[in-house]
Formats: sequence, C-alpha cells, structure tokens
Amino acid sequence: MNSIRTKITSLVLALGVSLSSLPARADMIDAAGALAASAEASSQRDALHSLLDRADLQAALLREGISAEQASLRVAALSDEEVALVSRHMEELPAGGSVVGAVVFVFIVLLITDILGLTKVFPFTRSIR
Repeated sequence: MNSIRTKITSLVLALGVSLSSLPARADMIDAAGALAASAEASSQRDALHSLLDRADLQAALLREGISAEQASLRVAALSDEEVALVSRHMEELPAGGSVVGAVVFVFIVLLITDILGLTKVFPFTRSIR
C-alpha cells in the first residue's frame, strides 16, 4: 500500500515538473507600441484617480472603512493590466443603473451552490449530497 502511494506521488510530481517546464515564447515589441500602451495606462490611471476625488465615492469608501488616501495608494499600486481591466469594467457598467440584477445573480449562484452542497448560506435549502 505504501509503495503504491509512493509511485502515485512520484508520477504526479514528475507530471507537474514536466508540465511546468513548457517552452516560453517572446516576441519583439516596437518602441511606439510600448509608449502608446504606457500612455493609455497612464491616462486610465489618471481617470481612476479623478474618480476617487468625487465626494460621493469618498463617502462610500469611508462607509466601507477605506480612506481616500488608502484608495489612492491602492490605485497607484495596480499594474497596467489591472488598471486596464478596472477601466474596461467601469465602461461596461450602466450609468446610474440599479444593483437589482447583480443581487439576483448572486442570490441564484448562492442558491445553486447551497443545493449542490458546496456552501451552506440559506437555512431553507437541502443539499443533494
């Protein structure tokens, strides 16, 4: 029994090592493309900082226990890819839209995970397990 475990462990480790050493690919990038990407990330970061200057957003952050200075430091610490992702999500959100759709979606996800037995959030559900 112990030798079978050793063989399985060895096989899993060997497979993990062989998959982690897959070849990498690097392409040349032009200076103009890199500068344009950097300028776009900088403008997106500036837009996030200007968003943090809004009084209503600062009040909402304070309700969550985050000061404006902490939020500004967190935005400054984001990588260019993360800034682009946040900016893209901000553009997709409806202006002044309600959160009813998001709340219903979260409720349905939690309900399904409760029924599958992965979580236990709602007392009125019974797991299928």
